[in-house]
Amino acid sequence: MELRQLECFVAVADEANFTRAAARLHVVQSAVSSTIKSLERELGTPLLERNSKRVFLTDAGAALLPRARATLHAAQEAADAVAEVRGGLRGTLRLGTLTSVRLLDLAALLGEFHRRHPGVVLQTSALPSGSQGLVEALLERRLDLAFVSLPGPRPAGIELIDLTSSELDLVVPAGHPLARRERVSIGDLAGLDFVDSPVGYGNRAVADRAFAAASVPRRVAVEITDIGTGVDFVRHGLGVALLPRFALRPAEGVTTLTVHDADLEWPLSLAVPGDHPPGAAARAMIALAHEFVG
Repeated sequence: MELRQLECFVAVADEANFTRAAARLHVVQSAVSSTIKSLERELGTPLLERNSKRVFLTDAGAALLPRARATLHAAQEAADAVAEVRGGLRGTLRLGTLTSVRLLDLAALLGEFHRRHPGVVLQTSALPSGSQGLVEALLERRLDLAFVSLPGPRPAGIELIDLTSSELDLVVPAGHPLARRERVSIGDLAGLDFVDSPVGYGNRAVADRAFAAASVPRRVAVEITDIGTGVDFVRHGLGVALLPRFALRPAEGVTTLTVHDADLEWPLSLAVPGDHPPGAAARAMIALAHEFVG
């Protein structure tokens, strides 16, 4: 069994499609197909089932997948160790990000990382399913490291490295009855329509936990995936919103208030799989992120 065979198998399993897997590996589709067939012959069992729309794992394929990921990760760690001795990091770092990481200048962070470690290829992705989707990708070994916001208990199988945090403030339209006040109680917000992120996003989890703790019902009328647009939705009368302070800016047509009696801290962390230590490139990114928020 060769690493290239496992790499092809993992790519097809991730993409559920031979064409996309071939594009990811920068080879022709026939090469991926022949490599998978060779692996199946060697193991004596089918690993994948195909229909007209997608590819599925067989029971044998499902059993192999986590072990294949672990083997590829171990091989990368070995290469990283040699690269460190030779004085330069190499390889690929798969980094997951939130759709809005304004607590941190992500572009500047990635640019500085590239300058310090030009031999590392950065693959970044922002998932529409938010922090929960990033956690799933980490557990499935599709990512090495991810910026997440995960208030409350740490998910099983994940280690969190705290970076910084921001409070959520209430934003209301300028003509709203609450707009004349500077701070409110969470009980004052019962029955209001909210603009918020979908379930799975960190800021949504912070708000949901706060309302549940206070036993105050809440109705989310509009869901948005970019919290940077939240103020605009409020200004146009689509609801009120709890938004991180870093996402707020002086704007006409809205008023910002503090909710004084609720835990509305929005944390930003780096998450890594808990079943193995982060590789050299991931450790370098963690150290640099601490520099940027320090």
